[in-house]
Amino acid sequence: MSDLASEKSAARKAALARRRAAFEEQAPGAAGRLSEVLAGYRGVALSGYMPIRTEIDPRPAMAEAAAHGPVGIPVIEGEGLPLRFARWEPDMPLVDGPFGARVPAVVEDLTPEILIVPLVAFTRAGGRLGYGGGFYDRTLEKLRAAGGTFAIGFAFAAQEAAELPGESTDQPLDLIVTETEVITPRP
Repeated sequence: MSDLASEKSAARKAALARRRAAFEEQAPGAAGRLSEVLAGYRGVALSGYMPIRTEIDPRPAMAEAAAHGPVGIPVIEGEGLPLRFARWEPDMPLVDGPFGARVPAVVEDLTPEILIVPLVAFTRAGGRLGYGGGFYDRTLEKLRAAGGTFAIGFAFAAQEAAELPGESTDQPLDLIVTETEVITPRP
């Protein structure tokens, strides 16, 4: 394993332990700040995600946004590929997708302008550490090349790290929202 891979693995392990503890101790209303942010983008196509494991749950904010405009969720099409987005509505039929994430039973494509991005860890500078598959990095690179795409990292405050190992393919977050604050990345 390379030094960078070892650093990422260690950072991921520590961050997942912090996230697990935050998940177990969370109070109701963890998506409240996310709802406040999304209220400023009513009607803009966005994508959230179906939480897996101990990820913070964006669905309450997604449901509010769906009352005003199109909302999607990611669909993994294959290893090494960018994500595809399927239109989502509260209480729609879902089936199991790759990695345990739920996806719509019938996929209607959607191209989001805003992505709510799950993560393992983040920095105040907009750095993000995911699970290591590169799906969001590839997707953000593709969407940003086609036009303006705004990436909002959504996480528990406990997932913040002072520094994260990175590489040139990492795509930065434009905003970070936790259960306690909204962070505008600083260089």
